[in-house]
Amino acid sequence: MYLGDNLLNKGINGFVDEFMREAPAAQILLTRVPDPQMFGVAELSNGRVVRLVEKPKEPTSDLALVGVYMFSPAVFDSVKRIRPSFRNELEITDAIQDLIDRGLEVRPHLVDGWWKDTGKLEDMLEANRLILDTIVRCVEGTVDGESRVEGKVVIEAGAIVERSVIRGPVVIGADAKIVHAYVGPFTSIGRGAEIRDSEIEHSIVLEGSVISDLANRVEDSLIGRNVRIHRLPVKPSAYRFMLGDNSEVGIRW
Repeated sequence: MYLGDNLLNKGINGFVDEFMREAPAAQILLTRVPDPQMFGVAELSNGRVVRLVEKPKEPTSDLALVGVYMFSPAVFDSVKRIRPSFRNELEITDAIQDLIDRGLEVRPHLVDGWWKDTGKLEDMLEANRLILDTIVRCVEGTVDGESRVEGKVVIEAGAIVERSVIRGPVVIGADAKIVHAYVGPFTSIGRGAEIRDSEIEHSIVLEGSVISDLANRVEDSLIGRNVRIHRLPVKPSAYRFMLGDNSEVGIRW
């Protein structure tokens, strides 16, 4: 079970291999955090998990649960045994605690490398920075002679860059269009997106979105799918966005 807002630097293949080989009732991934009161926390004894506490006010451990779990079929019996929490939900931590209470082995594993819980905008942008730092330059799209592409930049096949400056690390997805624009470091442009007559850096733009004719640079922003951001009369002095899918923003100037 892999919760979708988690990102692990080195993936989970090694953890899955160990789980299949050793066959405990469950295996959970843990990482040390400076603020364990914000997470589900595991208490260990002799290398085994003995207790899980959700967001403890007085933590006895700094080992936070990473949102990746490996279960044997025994977990289905535990799910049937537990009751909804105060949130009226069946909690993963309660099911794991039931495995422990039944005397079954719940094996901990500390993750190697960074882990990000990308539930907030700042976390998503940080994850984007970490991933972009690992890319290798690869230009398969079309870049005209008036453009400059600097540093670690991936421009996928079908993408078009015209009269623009691309300063890596940057990823530009297939069939995207960058026209008379500046795309600065730590920016990911999704498939089929368009940046025209605008500047953007340290941001994520998902597929099909269009940013055009903006007087100020877009920074520290997450733009969903099929969003349109364009300039209208009377400009503000700065922009910072977190927009959902299929949004449209008109900016006065």
